Order: sequence, then structure tokens, then C-alpha cells
Amino acid sequence: MNNSFIQINNISKHFVDVKAVDDVSFEIKEGEFFSLLGPSGCGKTTLLRLLAGFEYPTSGNLLIDGTDITALPPDKRPTNMVFQNYAIFPHLNVEKNIKFGLRKLGLSNDEIDKRVKDILTLVKLKGYEERFSNQLSGGQRQRVALARALVRQPKVLLLDEPLGALDKKLRDEMQLELRTLQKNIGITFIFVTHDQQEAISMSDRVAVMNDGKIQQLSAPNELYKNPENIFVSDFIGETNFLKAETNSSDGEFINVSIEELGEFKIKNNLNIPANSSDVVCTVRPESMMIDKEKSDWDICLDAKICQTSYLGEMTRFYVEAKGIDKIITVSSQYFNNQSFDNNECFISISLEDISILNKKKPVL
Repeated sequence: MNNSFIQINNISKHFVDVKAVDDVSFEIKEGEFFSLLGPSGCGKTTLLRLLAGFEYPTSGNLLIDGTDITALPPDKRPTNMVFQNYAIFPHLNVEKNIKFGLRKLGLSNDEIDKRVKDILTLVKLKGYEERFSNQLSGGQRQRVALARALVRQPKVLLLDEPLGALDKKLRDEMQLELRTLQKNIGITFIFVTHDQQEAISMSDRVAVMNDGKIQQLSAPNELYKNPENIFVSDFIGETNFLKAETNSSDGEFINVSIEELGEFKIKNNLNIPANSSDVVCTVRPESMMIDKEKSDWDICLDAKICQTSYLGEMTRFYVEAKGIDKIITVSSQYFNNQSFDNNECFISISLEDISILNKKKPVL
């Protein structure tokens, strides 16, 4: 696998006074499922359009497979794009929609027919050749858009929130199908989304963007378990932030005063400086245990349940805990508030599940 198949070097895109993409640099591997994730306006779609050739950078350059594509028009790039609205021609049936982009490649009719037949089988649309878009479901229309993009055999497929128009159940099904499809054909996918679950469930790596910059680029489990700044910790899933100050450090570990709970020795993965009040601790709701009995975990707090929210696969508890000055959130698969006398409970936390972050935002 080529570790620098796509190179994005100091790319910026400014629209008058708006820095949509601001001096961004990173690389994408060949055959990787890579996602650009972030809130609306973070720059992820602009970056995708720069790769597609629909926008040109203010500065910086772009390379694919060693070729500088920065100034090339879209039709000269080894890329193709799938849009959120699919952009299927309503007056053409499925087969003709897929064939449309092949006519300009100078292929023989036999080669065109073979490619279309193969791609219809790959995207599970064999037998749908004569149907028009109004005769297809949302998932089937998305498969047509994918087939039309892939049939040209691009080196890179760019996907701009292609699942956004689908309902949740169909979106979950299509996530699995899209990931399987990418693995079967082996080309590089660059996927843009604002949906955290979508990105972390499908991707080999995810670049989290905000304010035109990359906040963190990591494998999905690293983003979730080891966020590098407050924005990523807050944006990826749900978390609890706890007031903290650092004290002395011995290199691998640092002594941290957390809320009114006391001082604890925490692993210092991000090299947070000693004797600093410019820090915060974070712990995920599912990492904490809620129970009727006191535990022997590193931290165990007297607490009272204020509110619950039943989510099917788990219950979310909103809890007042002794020593913490705001409501914290705890998730459990086993309980609802009927299980506790007078809503009184204990909240247990393991020190290995607490991360310490600098309040400042380091970016790539």
C-alpha cells in the first residue's frame, strides 16, 4: 500500500475573507477508506471539491499517485464524485445512466457493455437495467450513482455525504454495503460526512476538521479513546468534562487535581505540562459504572439520579455526584431509575478511562 498515494500539501482556499481551508497538509494511502468529518462550515466539502477540481486552491498543491493535479480540470483527474442528491438523469434508465460517462472514453460497444454488466452485478442492481429513477428506492438510486462513478474505473472515488438523504435503517445498511464494496474493488475512497457514527464505523482513518483545519487525523478507535483536543473529544461521541489542574509530573504520569475529588495519577499521553490550570479532564459516559452498591474502583462517588433517558440498547442517566459541580452523564445497559432506592446510587470511575487535555487546540 502506497502511504503517500494522495498528497495534500499546504492547501488553502479563501473566499474573500473566509478561510474555508487553511494551510492543510496530510497524506492518504492507496486503497484506504478515508473520511473527512466535521460540522457544517468546517471546510470538509471545500477540500473534497479541491480534490475533484471543482475549486482551485488559493495556495498549496495536490498530488495523486505522484502526479500534480492542482491545475487540472475535473475531467483530466483520476477521480470521480458521488453527490448527496445522486444527480441521476430522470429521462434515462439505469443502464443508460451508467453508460453515459463511458461514451467519452472512446471504448468499444463490447467493452462498454462488459463494464456495465460487471458494475451492475457489483452494486447488486442486476435486473434493474430498464428502470427509471422514479421506480427506484433511495438505496437503489444511490447504487446507480455509485455504479456510474465506478464504471469509469477512477483511482479515487470522492463521496460528498452520499447517505445523507436516506432514513436511519437504510443508512446503516448502506454503510455496510459501501464499506464492503470499497474492500472488494480496492480503490481509494474519500468520504465526507458530518455524522460521527458514519465516519468511525466505515473508515480506516478519519480527519476531523473545524475552522478550515485538521484537528486530529487518526484511526477511529484512536479518535474516540485518545482525543488530542477538546473539540475532538466533544465532537466524537459524548463525554463529560471535569475541571482539573496539573501538579507534579514524572514523565509517563502526571498528578492531577480533579474537581473536588482529590489528586490522582493519570497517564500523560499528550505531554500536558505540570503545574497548569489550562487543562480539563474527560471521561466517556459508558466508561463509568452506575450501581446500587459501592465499588472498589479508583474513584467511587455518592450520587443521585436526576433524570433518565431510555435509548433501547442502553439507558442514559443524568446524575449529581458528590464532588462534581455539574450534572454528569452515565450510560448503562442494565438499569433504569426504578432499580435504585430514592434515586440514590454510586458512580465508579477507573483512572485509565480519564483523559487529560490542554484547553488550547493544537491542530495539524
